[in-house]
Amino acid sequence: MLNNYYIESLTEYKRRKTITVKVGDLLMGSDYPIRVQSMTTTDTMDTQSCVEQIKKMVDAGCELVRLTAPSINDANNLANIKTALKEIGIFVPLVADIHFTPNAAEAAARIVEKVRINPGNYVDKKKFEQIEYTDAEYKEEIERIRKRFTPLVEICKQYGTAMRIGTNHGSLSDRIMSRYGDSPHGMVESAMEFLRIAEELNYQNIVLSMKSSNPKVMVEAYRLLVKTMNENNMFYPLHLGVTEAGDGDDGRIKSALGIGALLEDGIGDTVRVSLTEDPEFEVPVAKKLIARYDGRSVIGDQLSVIGNQLSVSGKPITEFSPYEFKKRETSEVLNIGGSNVPRVIADFSSTENIKENDLKTVGYNFNIETDKWAMTDLGCDFVYRGKYATNFMLPMGLKGIYDSETWNTLTDKINNFPMFNLASFQQSKSFSQTLNFLQIKTEELDEKILAALKSHHKFVLILETNNENAVVDLRNIFFQLLHQQNKIPIIISRQYHFEEEELLMLYSSTDIGSLLIDGFGDGMVIKNKSVRKERINQICFGILQAARTRITKTEYISCPSCGRTLFDLQETTALIRKRTDHLKGIKIAIMGCIVNGPGEMADADYGYVGSGPGKITLYRGKEIVKKGINKETAVDELIGLIKDDNNWVASV
Repeated sequence: MLNNYYIESLTEYKRRKTITVKVGDLLMGSDYPIRVQSMTTTDTMDTQSCVEQIKKMVDAGCELVRLTAPSINDANNLANIKTALKEIGIFVPLVADIHFTPNAAEAAARIVEKVRINPGNYVDKKKFEQIEYTDAEYKEEIERIRKRFTPLVEICKQYGTAMRIGTNHGSLSDRIMSRYGDSPHGMVESAMEFLRIAEELNYQNIVLSMKSSNPKVMVEAYRLLVKTMNENNMFYPLHLGVTEAGDGDDGRIKSALGIGALLEDGIGDTVRVSLTEDPEFEVPVAKKLIARYDGRSVIGDQLSVIGNQLSVSGKPITEFSPYEFKKRETSEVLNIGGSNVPRVIADFSSTENIKENDLKTVGYNFNIETDKWAMTDLGCDFVYRGKYATNFMLPMGLKGIYDSETWNTLTDKINNFPMFNLASFQQSKSFSQTLNFLQIKTEELDEKILAALKSHHKFVLILETNNENAVVDLRNIFFQLLHQQNKIPIIISRQYHFEEEELLMLYSSTDIGSLLIDGFGDGMVIKNKSVRKERINQICFGILQAARTRITKTEYISCPSCGRTLFDLQETTALIRKRTDHLKGIKIAIMGCIVNGPGEMADADYGYVGSGPGKITLYRGKEIVKKGINKETAVDELIGLIKDDNNWVASV
């Protein structure tokens, strides 16, 4: 494999080649379209409710439906659901989702087209125990897995049933954690143990997944899995998803960031967007993400290359690792680059006259009675005014950016800064001594421009691209700057011309967010004339939050609900959000059951987990604090726990 990487090139788009997996009559793999799937939230024992929900999912475009089978009774009832679906003319392949219960998996494999097992809890149990294994003891554990897993494999072979080996970051076994830690490496090895056994048994009708609620971990794990499979001559299809993504903007942005980053790599053969919403609403989001790659061709020769000294495609990129996060080192120019958080620029360049109240859309509220400003947590850092001057003083902390010709006419050059294009930069003799911006397209950037910028230490690039594959083209520039040890800060700029708000959210999350989780980018500007500025600003901060590069609000890790869920997740999530969304930087996990709950607690500050009908268990990190709380008082108890830890602040 080229460069010992996971794909042939990091600077070309090419879909990863896989074997074909057969799920009933549905074929999956690189020779077929990327498939859309979702999961029911109804009780698997309630046949009619499942059928009604599945019909809605299929009508929305779902090609594969997963149902939880937590017990042998649930598994057996899949036959009734399948029969009832056929009676109304629905023949969608069904997937049984299995945790903890191998006997349920073995029963389901005789009924449905596919079973999903979680290697973290199919044989092992998670008690957060640190156990030191000798090599001999570890080998004995693998033999134990082999004996318990083999019957399922043989049944799948006999019945032609497909399988997904689906690792979840939140449910790695104590055994894996003890040897590999809470890491992408541990996630990969958890799946590989089962995959090796399946191959030894000559069973290959397998799909794999590496899910996490943290998109950064999720992307790293998938990439490492592909690399590991390449080294073992394995080419299985991959199911993509960010688990416990949440609802609303957060769920869509996190999903687009993680799934989109891998789709840009050419990785992924089936997708599920896990939202804390009814499953039929997941399907259109997944379809929009996938549609972007329909018919996308190999893109390599169109890439921008700085000078002629380096074409990154096909050559070692030793300065970058796709398996671990490392922020690109940049120079600090005012409050951009260096150790600063990524900055947000709001585009007000198309409006000649703006008033103080217009800045409310980007986080600045003006009180006309007191003549004072107040900034929210989503206050942008700069406003770009283009050729238009602003006829009032900007609030403290907010800086203005103007086209260089307009900037030259301004009196206040301390709080306002010039934006140059290529022509004005080459012609200008007047620059700010503090901060300058050069707006430039990737194909315009060359060695002469970079050399000229070296004599101007106070420059930041606003980098744009016209390439169909924006991520690949922008990534190529970052690679070249890394190779040259050029530390100029870069703001990623993307302009979109469509009117649909959700599409803007999904595409910008993929384009900018995937670069951020690779360590690239010192800020962003999203341009769109159709979507409200307030929504664009929210999307910008949402992307930064999802990439965990700038935390400005409470983060909710909430599962998408399923038949195991022990309370109304949508209602409970909304209630908890309503009472806690002012707790900036706090992470709260809301889990419907214990399947992934305890593990995901490790990535959250607090956890709210269904532990029985009407009963809730509260966590501090991965530690159980209170068990068996009545759901009627559980939110109050959660808030009390936060207050006990001195992490509560009063809302304003």
